[in-house]
Amino acid sequence: MNEFTSFELSRRRLILSMLAGGATAALPSIANSATDFPKSPVKLVVPFPPGGGTDTLARLVADELSKQMGHGVIVENKGGAGGIIGAKEVMRAAPDGYTILLTATGQVIDPIIHRTPSYDILKDFTPICHIGYVPQLVLVKSDFPAHTFQEFVALAKKRPKELSWATSGFGTAGHFAEELINLSSGIDMQIVAYRGGGPALTDLVGGHVNAMVEPLPSSIPHVKSGRLKALAVTSQNRASALPDVPTVAESGIPNFEMPSWYGIWGPAKLPPDVTQKIYQGVKRSLEAPKLKNKLQNLSFVVVAGSPSEFDGFIRSEFKKYSQIAKSTGIMID
Repeated sequence: MNEFTSFELSRRRLILSMLAGGATAALPSIANSATDFPKSPVKLVVPFPPGGGTDTLARLVADELSKQMGHGVIVENKGGAGGIIGAKEVMRAAPDGYTILLTATGQVIDPIIHRTPSYDILKDFTPICHIGYVPQLVLVKSDFPAHTFQEFVALAKKRPKELSWATSGFGTAGHFAEELINLSSGIDMQIVAYRGGGPALTDLVGGHVNAMVEPLPSSIPHVKSGRLKALAVTSQNRASALPDVPTVAESGIPNFEMPSWYGIWGPAKLPPDVTQKIYQGVKRSLEAPKLKNKLQNLSFVVVAGSPSEFDGFIRSEFKKYSQIAKSTGIMID
């Protein structure tokens, strides 16, 4: 081997060594993209004002999730447009896991009932976790003259267009339940949309509207205090927290079932490893005894569905609510 050949071999070995070293150095930045997540607090957007069912659940989950993730999970209320404003903020956020969304059934319903949808639920978000579901209550003020769901329907039939529903927002599970009760029982009650469950419940307690369908977690304190009374629950079975309150199906509308379900989403293109890390944190939170007991007391049924399971569930719900919207003619310009 001459001097030139020896020099070339040494140079090639040096270059290969440098390339290998560079590739090795680059690997940790890829492999560790979720290893050190989160480095700072995570913002959990709730697209409704404080006081409603979604906000109640989000604050319970955020408290435990902060412990699981090792950094604070801060609830930020972004109410308006039936949940669309907060959802769009998360949709536009960087897909890094630091801005995520906790919301309810309306996330799937909104793009179905708007002639010009603000987002594509199947493309613009990353499903992270199907948290679970909870019964909704058919509520009236404590001094309302009807004491049962059947009496409520009979009174509404005698007073067409006089009585009104409150809803936390158009496109929510409560809104759809009210539409279906109107349709199925043959009553004509106006539906008044609010910027969240909290303000709607306040007006119901104040007597400004006559009735409301609202998830159990946010409404049960008003029932327990005597300010409101529950005439029925919208789930298939009675709620363990209110065992004496019959279901809507028991009360005259066969097969009626419309609970409110909840989930967590991130922006589209959220890295799979970050998605999994958040999901595992949420799953551990839902299994924690303290949170588990609190949710059980609210008749909340935990699902803890994985990202792939949640994606399949969303697609199924999208199909179901599309059919309901078509049959009821619900559409918002």
